[in-house]
Amino acid sequence: MIEIKDLLLRFSNILLSEEIKKKAIRDIISEIIKTDIKSEDIKIKNGTIYLNIKPIYKNEIFLKQEKIFFKLAETLGQKSPQNFR
Repeated sequence: MIEIKDLLLRFSNILLSEEIKKKAIRDIISEIIKTDIKSEDIKIKNGTIYLNIKPIYKNEIFLKQEKIFFKLAETLGQKSPQNFR
């Protein structure tokens, strides 16, 4: 039988990895487009990054998405998101 502490540890690892991904995305985007994005404005679901930012910044990100995804793949490996929305 699985103990509750083991389940909580699994969930904390999942949440931690999401925060690590968000931080990596924030750092890479701010490095490339020179704009700071809040962690609350980034959501990751099913390998897609959802950004809640101004359209002008989204356009800049879409123009430079190849460079962003390349750096994300270097940083996060195969578990990096593959799409923007």
